[in-house]
Amino acid sequence: MPREEIPTQLAQPALPAVPVASPRPRLGGVGIALFSSAVFGLSGSFAKSLLEAGWSPAAAVTLRMAGAALVLLIPTLLVMRGKWPLVASNWKSILLFGLFGVGACQFCYFLAVERLDVGVALLLEYLAPVLIVLFLWVRHRKTPKAMTIGGALLALAGLVAVLDLTGETRVDPIGVLWGLGAAVGLTVYFFVSARADGALPPIVLATGGLLVGSMAMGLLGLVGVLDMQVRFVPVKLADWETQWWVALGGLILFSTVIAYVTGIMAARALGSKLASFISLTEVLFAVLWAWLLLGELPAGVQLLGGMLIVGGVLLVRADELRS
Repeated sequence: MPREEIPTQLAQPALPAVPVASPRPRLGGVGIALFSSAVFGLSGSFAKSLLEAGWSPAAAVTLRMAGAALVLLIPTLLVMRGKWPLVASNWKSILLFGLFGVGACQFCYFLAVERLDVGVALLLEYLAPVLIVLFLWVRHRKTPKAMTIGGALLALAGLVAVLDLTGETRVDPIGVLWGLGAAVGLTVYFFVSARADGALPPIVLATGGLLVGSMAMGLLGLVGVLDMQVRFVPVKLADWETQWWVALGGLILFSTVIAYVTGIMAARALGSKLASFISLTEVLFAVLWAWLLLGELPAGVQLLGGMLIVGGVLLVRADELRS
């Protein structure tokens, strides 16, 4: 799921800008960003194995966030000794990050994965950069440059191909709506990550967001708004059967703890724009993992659509970097 980006103003007091990366970012930062994308891309495969075993999306998301927050809690407390004022000055960013950038984004994505192939769901989620362009266009009344407009149109054409409306395989329209909801959550994630105080350690932003997201989801489950159903039965990954806790543990440790912390580290090391540019490789990693672990591979026209979406987003990013 999804980590970085695009400086803009939120409805909150001005926060220090994210440090700008040097023109020649270190190779180590690029490696961290690629590693983060690879482990983020595993989330759909781990989640789908649980969903197919009878878990509800809300339960999977809540336990994912709560488990990751618990794993990160002790190192976070050690890091924050003497730095608690940073939390007070960034509480709005942490709250938005947890409710929308983590909680809502993951929940919508898991609901999309329940009805769609992992690769298709993630491609829909990664329309977020196009939504960002549209938001900035409306808010600031500034017409984007030709390369940005071309990238947005290319991505929308890719979306049509991903849906494969004329093919034999029918795409669930409800799943598409959930995928677009995940894109909205990812958009919020990008804005908040870019506005967070650079002095706030990455592990603290990740832990705070995961705590807020898990508590919000848990509260909605307690009052009956969300269905919290778990089944402690074996699950299937690739061609082998394993225990449910293997999939949940992988989802927590790899696709949440390691993924979020390294994603924020990459944004700090490279700058939000370049890190988000590299994070687009998550789409390709997710398709690869879904093929290896679930035996899923989108149809040819859907793969073409995915290439168009990624190409369109790359054009938008190139325009931003050039500016």
